[in-house]
Amino acid sequence: MTDEPTLPEDAPIMPPVDLEAMNELLIGGELIRKEAALAPDKPGVYRMIGTDSEVLYVGKAKSLKKRILQYAQGRFHSNRIARMVSLTREMVLVRTETEGEALLLEARLIKSLKPRYNVLLRDDKSFAEILVRKDHEAPQITKHRGAHTIKGEYYGPFASTLAVNRTLDTLQRAFLLRTCTDNVYASRTRPCMLHQIKRCSAPCTGEIGLDAYGELVKQAQTFLNGKSRAVIEDLSARMMRASEDMEFERAAHLRDRMRALNHVVMSSSVGLNEAEADVFAVHAEGGYACVQSVFYRAGQNWGDRAYFPRVDISDSEGDILDAFLGQFYQDKPVPKLVLISHGLSEPDLMMEALSLKADRKVQITCPQRGEKLDVVQHALNNARAALGRRMAEQSAQSKLLQGVAETFGLSAPPTRIEIYDNSHLSGTHAVGGMVVAGPEGFMKGQYRKFTIRDLDTVAGDDYAMMREVFRRRFLRLKNRASDASEDEGFGKPDLVLVDGGQGQLDAVLGVMDELGMSDIKIVGVAKGPNRDAGMERFFMPGRLPFMMEPKSPVLYYLQRLRDEAHRYAIGANRQKRAAALTKNPLDEIDGIGARRKRALLQAFGSAREVGEARVEDLMKIEGINAAMAQKIYDYFHG
Repeated sequence: MTDEPTLPEDAPIMPPVDLEAMNELLIGGELIRKEAALAPDKPGVYRMIGTDSEVLYVGKAKSLKKRILQYAQGRFHSNRIARMVSLTREMVLVRTETEGEALLLEARLIKSLKPRYNVLLRDDKSFAEILVRKDHEAPQITKHRGAHTIKGEYYGPFASTLAVNRTLDTLQRAFLLRTCTDNVYASRTRPCMLHQIKRCSAPCTGEIGLDAYGELVKQAQTFLNGKSRAVIEDLSARMMRASEDMEFERAAHLRDRMRALNHVVMSSSVGLNEAEADVFAVHAEGGYACVQSVFYRAGQNWGDRAYFPRVDISDSEGDILDAFLGQFYQDKPVPKLVLISHGLSEPDLMMEALSLKADRKVQITCPQRGEKLDVVQHALNNARAALGRRMAEQSAQSKLLQGVAETFGLSAPPTRIEIYDNSHLSGTHAVGGMVVAGPEGFMKGQYRKFTIRDLDTVAGDDYAMMREVFRRRFLRLKNRASDASEDEGFGKPDLVLVDGGQGQLDAVLGVMDELGMSDIKIVGVAKGPNRDAGMERFFMPGRLPFMMEPKSPVLYYLQRLRDEAHRYAIGANRQKRAAALTKNPLDEIDGIGARRKRALLQAFGSAREVGEARVEDLMKIEGINAAMAQKIYDYFHG
């Protein structure tokens, strides 16, 4: 072991090197040139970061060194890229093993960070799917959104609620599968109305055995897997046998089931001989773009949806699809075939990345002839029409927002308007609703509900409820929590509308003064004396209440905003009331499962009757011993 070297006592002391200060001296091209010299000649993802740690751009590269060096050369194909480079103050590099992994990481970072200079997929809500649950003795068929956390088979995506509801309705009529919740299933003592109208086989009350019900489930899954013709032929053969055996009622029932399946097959067939395919067609014009998506599953059209990603005027259709596909499939299942309207810059790389995610081969093709081209061309026509409508709507929207700014004295047209309303029923299930609107219309992904929690609030006190909602919402904004961002629905609004008059306005202004956020423009919107539309009065601090011209387009727009907040708050209140109605007190008793619950309800008729029963009466029920009977009695009697 050697001693560490020591400095002479009279040696000058050098100040520590401030690496951050050195980096601050390098900006734009110079900084990028320095990073390129240190970057590895390997695949990876790079982030270009501006002032205040704002992520400007996320990109992927087969070689980080070569790709980054291109930015430092000063030869840009658009002013937008030149501006992005000039704003760069820092770069972050992440190596990956393959270019395919880099593409997936790039898409994931773009979706989470939402950089200013990337093509950005917006309004990316989860699609509805059909779920056949496998965590119950009698599998339930239901509509599902979100992560696949429930055990079962998932079928989708369905691009519209109409498409999934139509298919669910068909499956009910054709296969008689239950759609009720497990709680309702366990509490049934006799078949419900759906069984009476031949929409459910009623396994809950034993009208059909579990084995026979399982066969119905298998038939439904066979149909959803694309083998609709085999299911229809089987039903046809069984119908003929029933007719020959003179079981005419059973034959008629099989005929009705077969007709239901034939109807959905004929109405949604598109002539595309692919069991599983997604179609994407893009049309770009004037710095705007529309990507029309169509989904084919089981040989049927399961709906379509138009997307309007944030793009630059210099982005080509192929560039838009490149960015769109990577982000789109971040949280969605990848089909075996993807049809596109324009060629990608690196189709092999995209196929590699999607195949990596799907864990099987995925084919991406831009068809040139035949039925596939017809399908893509149809989607492209829809994209062109949708973009035309969107641009016309935005032009009208810009004029309305300019009128709103003039009406309420804003320095510029608002880009974020928040509208608040409360709802309750005789003081119960009180909830506040926040609706958000902007230049592109209602931003439904940023709506928020606030369950009124303050126990000191008097039932039905609208002022106190509004104060609680504002305190919770704007305290979060003031604290600027990590998730209090524009994209999570908690950015700073340019204008706030409150449903109500001077009282509601004074209540929320007091909260905003407490929080030190009185710079936000707040307006109260009160209906006229007879609650007539067109007679609204507007309340603002430091200004007398005023009305607008009854036929003013701006007034109509503000009415729409107010009505949307009212609809949303009432809907939230109804959801809470519906949830309370289906809640059974027996579900809260530890040890009471589906069988014991059913036995108790069959014996006593309702949870209230169970609560009034003696311990001795409870012990007479099968599966209820003395300890469990005492537990049930204690629950209802405190």
